[in-house]
Amino acid sequence: MLRLDDPDPRVQALGGRYTPVAGRGLVLMPTLCALGAHTVIDADEPPVITYPARGNALTGESSPPRVPDALAELIGLPRARLLVLLDQSASTTALAHRLAVTPGAVSRHLSALATAGLLTRTRAGRSVLYARSPLGDALTAGGA
Repeated sequence: MLRLDDPDPRVQALGGRYTPVAGRGLVLMPTLCALGAHTVIDADEPPVITYPARGNALTGESSPPRVPDALAELIGLPRARLLVLLDQSASTTALAHRLAVTPGAVSRHLSALATAGLLTRTRAGRSVLYARSPLGDALTAGGA
């Protein structure tokens, strides 16, 4: 735990006492292996706080899922890939990262898909999350 309500910032390891940070530095370390924040305090090193990295749910994927040929022919491969990927909501930036393209390109395609009623938009803080609409679900499932 980090305590900043004091003129001298302090950290606390689980169940331990608060240790002053002043003059020692503080290391903030995102990790893919953490389920929550964890503090490590060593007398010879700066305190370290590890915490879950954003976007770690995407690390297990090596390539985008397969896109049905008929869907790609109907709406084009880039838009079909986006529609297939949106079985779970995602931001423009996350989708751009997964597809290794620019956020601007993704944004243009998302806008067209949303205008066609194939996507929904939801604001989450400063981000906009996109997900398939029921019509988008029906299209990716082949209307089944």
